[in-house]
Amino acid sequence: MNLRWLLMAKRWAQNPPSMGKMKFVVAIVLLCIALYAIERIWGWPDWLTPDRVQRRF
Repeated sequence: MNLRWLLMAKRWAQNPPSMGKMKFVVAIVLLCIALYAIERIWGWPDWLTPDRVQRRF
């Protein structure tokens, strides 16, 4: 951890973000966790996997 992160943490502790911003960040984190769990349970769909294009010279 470098000095910049410590200064940012100090600034965040002195002036915490609003409750709305904290709810927004928590909602995004929960969405990412849900997407990860869905991907781990059912796997990545084949129709979303791009096909490799072979180059011709």
